[in-house]
Amino acid sequence: MSDQPIVGNGTAPGAATDEDVAAIDRLRGLYEQLRGEIGRVIIGQDDVVRKLLICIFARGHALLMGVPGLAKTLLVHTLSDLMHLKFSRIQFTPDLMPSDITGTEILQETDTPGRRAFEFVRGPIFANVVLADEINRTPPKTQAALLQAMQENAVNYGSNAFSLAQPFFVLATQNPIEQEGTYPLPEAQLDRFMFLIHVDYPTADEELRIARETTVGALPKLSPVLSGEEIQAYQQVVRRVPVPDHVYEYVVRLVRRSRPSLADAPEWTKKWVLWGAGPRAVQYLVLGAKANAVLRGSYLVQAEDVDAVADPVLAHRILTNFHAESEGINSREIIRRLIAESREA
Repeated sequence: MSDQPIVGNGTAPGAATDEDVAAIDRLRGLYEQLRGEIGRVIIGQDDVVRKLLICIFARGHALLMGVPGLAKTLLVHTLSDLMHLKFSRIQFTPDLMPSDITGTEILQETDTPGRRAFEFVRGPIFANVVLADEINRTPPKTQAALLQAMQENAVNYGSNAFSLAQPFFVLATQNPIEQEGTYPLPEAQLDRFMFLIHVDYPTADEELRIARETTVGALPKLSPVLSGEEIQAYQQVVRRVPVPDHVYEYVVRLVRRSRPSLADAPEWTKKWVLWGAGPRAVQYLVLGAKANAVLRGSYLVQAEDVDAVADPVLAHRILTNFHAESEGINSREIIRRLIAESREA
């Protein structure tokens, strides 16, 4: 299928307007600029950067999984600086309370002498980019306070509701090697994250650059590339990217084949998978594919765009069983087989 723009008045199926085509071209240029600026601070991790930007322009939240020392926090902070967004970091610990995230009421003096009243003091959740560091270090009650804000874009305190500033992203980190004293996120809460992004070790050449370039002075000062208003405008552009019917059908087929309870699921799915992905995976696959198409300069979503986001969308939504674990099969291997067989169907 051609990547050439299909332009028109926006009324025909599969057509993009001239205005959207121009916006996609601008966003593609900004994407390259963002990558270049991030590369001045972060060495390597190109795939992680790409997935984070896809998640942001698709208006989703991401969970970064990786061992300590891979610059996850620095990457998130750098992104917020380049996008001229308010950044907030929450270090999750076992004694963290929900009010430490959302905020609390304190007794304040009023203008009337001798009269005091409760006033809500906003917590660190009231930011554009919230880094939830080691989210599995805090009990479920506190995790739930964060995840409610992710879902509703608001904080409820007593009888009052406080809207969160837009755009709003939660980028959480999780350490896969330390399990003592942790509270793993339940599957229903994991489902709130659009992407699960695995952050791996750098290559030998990248690690050599880290040794040479990050130990000689201060990090370079970066200038913002995008504003919050521009990000929201481009998020709308991403949602308007046309998707052919056969790509929608491919997405649905891919997700449904992950469910062992369905009669038409492959036999190996029934053997290795405990639970398959739900309908939210369908939504996120489509939105992620749209953002991937835009960031590579395409005006139309293709099946390859779905494949590009299948791993981060599905990895935490497919639960393998004991048989899979005993044979060394994980969810990422399941996804690879699903893609190969769904494309052939």
